[in-house]
Amino acid sequence: MGGAGGATNPEQLFAAGYAACFHSALKLVGRGSDLTGSTVTAHVSLGALDAGGYGLGVELVVSAPALDHDSALALVEKAHEVCPYSNATRGNVDVALRVA
Repeated sequence: MGGAGGATNPEQLFAAGYAACFHSALKLVGRGSDLTGSTVTAHVSLGALDAGGYGLGVELVVSAPALDHDSALALVEKAHEVCPYSNATRGNVDVALRVA
């Protein structure tokens, strides 16, 4: 957005908060599942909206190396339903979920 650079920007802060919150939600819904070594990375983009102004886009990349892909995806989808960041952004921000 034309800032001076050299410092953390708001999108990076949002990404860090969303990833941490989503990982907590994943652990909550995944109780009893082996989430050893799991990580969540959020990639946040900023872009122009068709109606004017700017909006955010988010890609959440979840790694759950101890789980098979389908089991991990099921937990990711459940976490997306309970995560406060997901609930706050639903309908306002495009969020893509990906299991790595």
